[in-house]
Amino acid sequence: MRDRLWSFLLSFSVVGLLLGTLFFAVSLTPSLLPRTYVTQGILSGVAMACGYGLGVALAALWRWFELPVTRGPVRLWLRVAAGAFCAIVVLVFLWRAAEWQNSIRTLMHLPPIETAHPFYVGAIALGIFLLLLAVGKLFALVVRLIASTSRVAAPRRLSYVIGTALAATLFWTMADGLLLRFVLHTADSSFRRLDQVIEPDTEEPSDPLKSGSAASLVRWDELGRMGRSFVASGPSAQDIASFTGKPAIEPLRVYAGLNAAETPEARAKIALDELIRVGGFERSTLLVVMPTGTGWIDPEALDTVEYLHHGDIASVAIQYSYLASWLSLIAEPDYGAEAARALFRAVYNHWTTLPKDSRPKLYLYGLSLGALSSEQSAELFEVIGDPYQGALWAGPPFPSRIWRKMTADRNPGTPAWLPRFRDGSYVRFTSQKNVLPEAGDHWGPMRIVYLQYASDPVTFYDPYSLYRQPAWMAVPRGPDVSPDFQWYPVVTFLQLTLDMAMATTAPMGLGHVYAGEHYIDPWIAVTDVQDWSDADIARLKEKFRAGR
Repeated sequence: MRDRLWSFLLSFSVVGLLLGTLFFAVSLTPSLLPRTYVTQGILSGVAMACGYGLGVALAALWRWFELPVTRGPVRLWLRVAAGAFCAIVVLVFLWRAAEWQNSIRTLMHLPPIETAHPFYVGAIALGIFLLLLAVGKLFALVVRLIASTSRVAAPRRLSYVIGTALAATLFWTMADGLLLRFVLHTADSSFRRLDQVIEPDTEEPSDPLKSGSAASLVRWDELGRMGRSFVASGPSAQDIASFTGKPAIEPLRVYAGLNAAETPEARAKIALDELIRVGGFERSTLLVVMPTGTGWIDPEALDTVEYLHHGDIASVAIQYSYLASWLSLIAEPDYGAEAARALFRAVYNHWTTLPKDSRPKLYLYGLSLGALSSEQSAELFEVIGDPYQGALWAGPPFPSRIWRKMTADRNPGTPAWLPRFRDGSYVRFTSQKNVLPEAGDHWGPMRIVYLQYASDPVTFYDPYSLYRQPAWMAVPRGPDVSPDFQWYPVVTFLQLTLDMAMATTAPMGLGHVYAGEHYIDPWIAVTDVQDWSDADIARLKEKFRAGR
């Protein structure tokens, strides 16, 4: 037994262990969001496996070129020294893990932790590492089997190239075709059932001006779970008037769920007809909303704009998925854009037929995947002759084309996490602190505002962080980003990937969780609100802040 254990330990690659340990160590450093010991252990285990695999690959490349290697007692002593070095590095970095996590928690106004549970982190990381190591050894075995078979007709080195290529293809096919398909099928079934749930505290509306009522063109069960929540929630005319002390009317909310029709175009047509039925085009403001992947619409965004316009506003949305946004991006990346174009085209085409002096002002809104989809509603050249008035896009995902273009072409000297674009007459960026007035008083005919937090990994996820530092990590950094966050090849990419998966676990007003008080100034700028005093604006912000 002892001999087997010794043989197992000696089978590890020294270079692999050294790189794996370094990857493990730096994975304990902070990134955008705080981690639990479970998520930290998973991340560190994956990072260690990646480092080990890279080390094994480098050692194999060294042998491939037939460069000299150590043998005999020297090799043994090198293993002992490497093992001691790895143990010291692991202990030192685990000891500092709590300090690093608290550097984020303090910025996010979370209570500090006394311990990062180093034993649990180490145990989970070791388990994940050994599991991935087993997968790696299986991959190596398949490579050798294919190589030995192909060696009949190919030279030794070429046979290993063939074996690696075929093994990689086989493993990728299994992961993509079997594992991913199983995950998506399971998620699809689960989210579909969840979408059909009618919450006991959400009653079918009796008001004929609400979607899902007896007079509506959309049945209550066709709205979907998130659509029912959207229609049934929000401030009433009485709520708004009680707060403002001014007359208010009931805001209009129109929604068509996935079950309302088979195609995005058909759902958009139903939503348009419903919007016309309830008098949406008779309001002063009309908002075309794109939900997130599940069909959810952020109440912090809609409630605030309804207060600001004293209820004289109509909002219309259609559902394009019931999957979580990240799953929707994987399984159906074009559905959101198709739905956004269908809804915008239907509403815009009708809107342009109305007299300009009596039709409502038209705006777009989206959060997260909804922002990405809304951004693709229409090209500028399609509306330049009769433009809509503006858009508010919150937490735009990193693939957002217009957002990436504006950020890349930002004015020199402005940070990537809060850029300025030219004279600010077309597009502006803001965050927790309102900086929109700093771009000046001049707006063009169309006003675009991006609301984004520097700590939002959905917005600032960077696939190229695998091998280069993201621009938003340069000094000065966002106020909600830890100064201890450093870039490391591969590891930072893994950290940001985990952060993106955990983006909505951040406190309100940080990460990917957008707060109502931070929506207010962007809505005022985009929709040109004029009849609110500074004192009343501050009071509205406090209402949403205190409401949580």
